[in-house]
Parts: sequence; C-alpha cells; structure tokens
Amino acid sequence: MILQKSNITFLGTGTSQGVPVIGSNDPVCKSQDLKDKRLRTSALIQYKGLDLLIDCGPDFRQQMLRENKSNVDAVLLTHEHTDHIGGLDDLRPINFLKGQDIPIFGKERVLEDVKRRFSYAFAEVKYPGAPGFELHPINGDISFQNISIQPINILHGKLPILGYKIGRLSYITDASYISEEEIEKIKYSEVLVINALRKEAHASHFTLNEALDLINKVKPKKAYLTHISYQLGFHEQVEKSLPNHIFLAYDGLRVEF
Repeated sequence: MILQKSNITFLGTGTSQGVPVIGSNDPVCKSQDLKDKRLRTSALIQYKGLDLLIDCGPDFRQQMLRENKSNVDAVLLTHEHTDHIGGLDDLRPINFLKGQDIPIFGKERVLEDVKRRFSYAFAEVKYPGAPGFELHPINGDISFQNISIQPINILHGKLPILGYKIGRLSYITDASYISEEEIEKIKYSEVLVINALRKEAHASHFTLNEALDLINKVKPKKAYLTHISYQLGFHEQVEKSLPNHIFLAYDGLRVEF
C-alpha cells in the first residue's frame, strides 16, 4: 500500500494589510504577477487524514473557495491579532456541513480574546446560524484524534505566540525571536515555514536576513518564507536571490512533506 504524503497549502502569505495595500502606488503593489498578490497569512495542512487550519484570517472564505476546500477538522491559532483570527465566523458553513462545533487550539489568552470578539458564538441561547467553537487551551503538546502536535514558543515583539510542529513540518509566522531551546525542537525539519517581512529592521517580525540566519540554524531540507510585505520586493526577483533550498511561498502553493 502506498501511503499518501501529507501536505501544506498556503492559503495566504501576506502581511496584516495584504498585498497590494489599499492606496499604495508601490510597483510591487501594482504588479500583475499573481505571486505578488498576497492574502493574509494562513495555511491548511492535510496530515494523517485530518485537515488542520493554522490561523483563520479575514480572507479565509475567499481562500477556501479559491482552493475548493470545504473541511476543517481543527484550528491552531498562533496568536490573537485580527489578521490571524478575523475570519473565524466564516467557519459557519463547515459547522453546518459537519454538524458539530470546530475545535480551536491556542494559548488561554488567545482563546479568551476569541470569546470576547465572537461572544455570540458562546451565548447561552445562540441565534440560528451562529458558529460553534470548542475551545482547547494549549498546555504542552496537543493530542488530537490520535495525532500529536508540538507547539513552539516564540516571540512576536514582546508578545508570546506559538508556532507548530506537525510531523516533519515546522510552521512559524510573525516571529521576531526564537530561543535556542525552541530551535532545537524544529532542527532538521523536512519543511520549515518561517516569516520574512522585508529587508529593513522591524520591531516584531524577522527580516529576510534574520529568517535566513534561522534557516541556517534549523537546517531544514526545504524552507518557505511567508508573511511577506510588498517592501520585500517582487516575488520573481527575490526568489532568484535565495539559496536553492529556500523559496518564497505564494498564495495557493502546495508542498508535500
């Protein structure tokens, strides 16, 4: 029997404003290359028969329709910023299809924010059609339907957030610092996904050079850069400047691991 490989689909690879940015006349924002058009960062991972969504931003509906996807078995939240949780209400059709609440995993602080922003989903008497969420605070490794997921503790500026290791895939976004202890957990990943906002320094995101330095420490077989702003430059030009095992992710890219 041939075992089907797991895969990651990059639903979005852009920053909190996406690319192009409203009102910007930057040449990258005016680019006609589809790889320069980036929705907010999110990924759908198919692993051991499960569909695992990492983050659910405001473009979630558009992303799922584009990819012809209709299932989410669980949501893994990295943190509570709007570009990462703003689309949770659009899980409603999946609630209806599955006939059940959708498990959402995240830091307790993040889940409390979800409860505040989507309070109608947790009302004692819910209106018909409200989404259904089953909240699971993360306190160590995640065990879900016979699979294990390892959270990776990182910093987004001064905010503690999470990345995730799923099998031989390590997925990290919005990081500006990762301790040596956490780097050890993801060393020699088959696929590493890491954020690279732009070339210039930023208070809460890795620059391109900082991401490349991290990749050199982790030593993955392949690495894909995400959470990319228009300030990084044209996709085609930046991709040509990278080492052979490092790539710019783009919306709709699917990678097996």
